[in-house]
Amino acid sequence: MGVEVEKRNSRRVIISPEDKIDLSNSYGFEKKLQAAYEQGYDEIIVDFKDVERIDTSGLGKLLLFYKKLRERNGELQIINLTNDYIKRMFKIIKLNKIIKIEELEN
Repeated sequence: MGVEVEKRNSRRVIISPEDKIDLSNSYGFEKKLQAAYEQGYDEIIVDFKDVERIDTSGLGKLLLFYKKLRERNGELQIINLTNDYIKRMFKIIKLNKIIKIEELEN
């Protein structure tokens, strides 16, 4: 999985995974999130524009970093969620009630 990291300012970073976030590559995704967290970013934005699939291991990484960021008054946000399957899955598990997802109503 390719993951692009774009630093916006001293507080905000955008992480853009490609293709999928699943068991085969969720560790690499976690490492990118962890690096941003350790660098002190309070707002981590995950750009889903190129994500086609996500499984429970990917969801687990998102929830883990949501919790870590909330502990220091930070925020995890998902933007550019265009895949209808992922949108439906996030709504079914009510992830949009926990994590700020730009395109989904809370």
